[in-house]
Amino acid sequence: MSQNGATVGAGKAGADNPLLAAAISKVKWRILPLFVIMFIANYIDRVNIGFVRPHLSSDLGIDAAAFGFGAGLFFIGYALFEVPSNMMLQRFGAKAWLTRIMCTWGLAATGMAFVQGETSFYVMRFILGVAEAGFFPGVVYYFTRWLPRGERGKAMAIFLSGSAVASVLSGPISGGLLQVEGMGLHGWQWMFIIEGMFSVLLCGAVWFYLDSEPKDAKWLSTAERDVLINEIAAEQKEREAEQGKHSGGWRLMRDPQILLFCVIYFMISVTIYGATFWLPTMIKKMGDYSEFQVGLFNSVPWIISIVAMYAFAALAARFKYQQGWAATAFVVAGVGMFASASTANPVYGFIAVCFAAIGFKAASALFWPIPQAYLDVRIAAAVIALINSLGNLGGFVAPTAFGMLEQRTGSIQGGLYGLAAASLLGGIAVLFARNRPGKKGPAVLAPAAG
Repeated sequence: MSQNGATVGAGKAGADNPLLAAAISKVKWRILPLFVIMFIANYIDRVNIGFVRPHLSSDLGIDAAAFGFGAGLFFIGYALFEVPSNMMLQRFGAKAWLTRIMCTWGLAATGMAFVQGETSFYVMRFILGVAEAGFFPGVVYYFTRWLPRGERGKAMAIFLSGSAVASVLSGPISGGLLQVEGMGLHGWQWMFIIEGMFSVLLCGAVWFYLDSEPKDAKWLSTAERDVLINEIAAEQKEREAEQGKHSGGWRLMRDPQILLFCVIYFMISVTIYGATFWLPTMIKKMGDYSEFQVGLFNSVPWIISIVAMYAFAALAARFKYQQGWAATAFVVAGVGMFASASTANPVYGFIAVCFAAIGFKAASALFWPIPQAYLDVRIAAAVIALINSLGNLGGFVAPTAFGMLEQRTGSIQGGLYGLAAASLLGGIAVLFARNRPGKKGPAVLAPAAG
């Protein structure tokens, strides 16, 4: 079956089989709202330190270079434990392991309230990365076990919207919590405690609503379970036939395409986290704003990015060239970052970052269906974890470099130029990515809007 035919065929299966369509609908309504809420909590706990940077400096003496290094250490812990975590997910089941991940990251995020200086800041950020390791690729793998190929792209678009929604919410929420004082704790400490404990409390819903495999889903009828299991099993047999009997797991792990996927996602992460961790600092240069006002301004690029992400997804679903649309999104991000670096006016710089956010958030949503379609489900969890962990090292490079640049030069202009270059390189690299083993066809079902 051709690449395009296989993808479209999977999508038609749900439309032509009412029983399968009903099962898919139930799965999506059951898991997607919960995963979006989990991702919102996850993203806020990961990036909320961007709002407390001046407080860490004034209260604990953590300078720009130390802040950037500590912010980035999260991704070292994340990368080291990502693949092992997802192997444990396969062993213990998604229900138990995703609940464990959420509980430990919530406790680690809460513990950030009690750092005393640079060393404890480094240690807690590293621990937070270890605790979160496995969440994102675990969810991506979960989709491969519960949704046919034609539905996974749309599910990914909805799931990834959680990061954009979190970016919108994190500003006002964190800014408001920074104004809380009492019981001998500063606002930044209350922010970490309240946001971290929310994740801990959410574990109950995760344990109650998630099942590890479709065969465990008592909320599906027997017929719905059977048709869903058979559909996903048939897709796996098709993928195995395409890869050939000699195409084992370790051979696929050595596939140059996997390395290319890591490079592409690294470029996405560099840009996203470079902007995320330093955006509050850029906003403060625009005027004398309160913490809450800074949080509101911080939401603007992410509100714009949500609309753009779904617009790009709709275009990619209609005009099926996933790599081309992803490359276009990368170029938009690069142009925006270059414009932000080229102006001395902080207001114009902020507007340029808003434009860049259109590109780098859309590129993230458009990227994941490509490796999803490429990978054998037998090793999907491990390889997705590898791509995510190595790619997320961009989250270490960006804040560390920004912190060093600001410490030495008093400016992050060089860092913004670096983000522009990374986006353009990512746009070139994604054009060489394949979404079917051994084939170079461009089409893959894109995440659809809605």
